[in-house]
Amino acid sequence: MQDRFTGVMTPLLTPYNDDFSIAEDLYLDHASACLAGGAHYLSPFGTTSEATSHSVAERMRMAELLISTGTARPDQLMPGTGLCNLSETVQLSRHAVELGCAAVMTLPPFFFVAAPDEGMYRYFSTLIERVGSDTLKICLYNIPQNTGIGISPALAARLNEAFPEVVAAYKDSSGDWDNTEAVIRAAPGISVFPGSESMMLRAMALGGGGCISASCNSNVMGIRAMYDLARAGDIAGAEALLPQIDAHRAAVQGGGLIPGLKALKAHQTGDARWLNLRPPLLPATLDMAGPLAETILEA
Repeated sequence: MQDRFTGVMTPLLTPYNDDFSIAEDLYLDHASACLAGGAHYLSPFGTTSEATSHSVAERMRMAELLISTGTARPDQLMPGTGLCNLSETVQLSRHAVELGCAAVMTLPPFFFVAAPDEGMYRYFSTLIERVGSDTLKICLYNIPQNTGIGISPALAARLNEAFPEVVAAYKDSSGDWDNTEAVIRAAPGISVFPGSESMMLRAMALGGGGCISASCNSNVMGIRAMYDLARAGDIAGAEALLPQIDAHRAAVQGGGLIPGLKALKAHQTGDARWLNLRPPLLPATLDMAGPLAETILEA
């Protein structure tokens, strides 16, 4: 059995040129800054990355570019691979395995909102069979407010029991602490990551892995500092950072997550390309940056 996944993970923002092509220079600079700031892992093409607005070819190219430029090691990457159709999910997951990535973060087959747990089990077990690799590791990605369908604690436990070397982690972006706790208790073989750093200390106290959070794009030094204190057993020290951590998280959410974070990057870098979002999302505006900038915890 592999060592459990633990740490702080950044689901990378994706910057765009004015024609909506990926601004590769900004992308690589941002990825490098997140790692330098303390992120243990990067997740290209999660929700914060506007993942479902990208083609399979774009996703594969950017994972390759992160590695080929030396920006990130393969074992620092956990690319998002979940799509509605199995064939492209298999393609993206197999590609990540071939690159040597630490794991893949996989959404349930969204749109099929009435699928029962049995159907979801069939989807994930078929994915594992078709990728056909002993080195595949999957982080189940639960974000039912976006996908319309969740990954239940019982399903997570069943998948981990059937595939203990593969189904190794669970990102819970539901915002529902009761669900996060239920997964930790139902599936002790899975490393559970809340989608918000505000829940990280509670999750770690029960054996959770850390956090995978949008605001790791903007406040990774502070989040890593809180994580390190908790891992070292200095709970009082970690909790002392929580009010400012929570204030920044609230500012990120108040800015609409992606627009606010991109406005902050435009403010910090002076590069207006960071204000671009792909349709149907609307562009960010610089005035969104202020509340985020004021609450960053410098570590």
